Amino acid sequence: MQSTTLRQLTERAEGLVVPGRRSVLGVCGAPGVGKSSLAATLVKRLRARGVEAVQVPMDGFHLADAALVERGLLDRKGAIETFDGHGYVALLHRLRDELDHDVLAPSFERELEQPLAGAITIPPSTTLVVTEGNYLLDDAAPWPVARALMDEVWFVDLDDGRRRSRLVDRHVKHGKPRDEAQAWVDTVDEPNAQRVIARREQADLLVPA
Repeated sequence: MQSTTLRQLTERAEGLVVPGRRSVLGVCGAPGVGKSSLAATLVKRLRARGVEAVQVPMDGFHLADAALVERGLLDRKGAIETFDGHGYVALLHRLRDELDHDVLAPSFERELEQPLAGAITIPPSTTLVVTEGNYLLDDAAPWPVARALMDEVWFVDLDDGRRRSRLVDRHVKHGKPRDEAQAWVDTVDEPNAQRVIARREQADLLVPA
């Protein structure tokens, strides 16, 4: 992404900060578009400008493999029903309302492909939370409640060919043979991606990756 665009995005994110409250910026997009990288870059640039910002991924609310097996969903990992949406909403409420003590949030460990509880600290000084995930704009309950708790949601857009190629490479990096990685992208990731992309026009801002 060009530095000019990053500067503009950083300035827009900084503009969400309001004294006396904690703002929340959502970064949405299909799997593989670079949401986490953009969120991390924004947080780094915001901190350099003196903004107390923290990145909190929606992926921290991915069900662990044990819970997916229990529900018969392991072969659909990444679909909307494999996330604890209500838990995510509860965290967003806490981030909005609990300003006098640390709030702890889960992260997602890519090497393990598992959520990691209590890994991220959001201290009282935090004025902006940047949270990224696939389903921030979805219209199935409870995701509209999550959307209402965010000041803005941006949608990261990337052409399908590059997005799919990135996903295959990601799965290979984390241990899948390339043919299995391609099959997973075709049968699992792509239906999820199309569900996410169908909601792109609901975003406050489209961000080309």
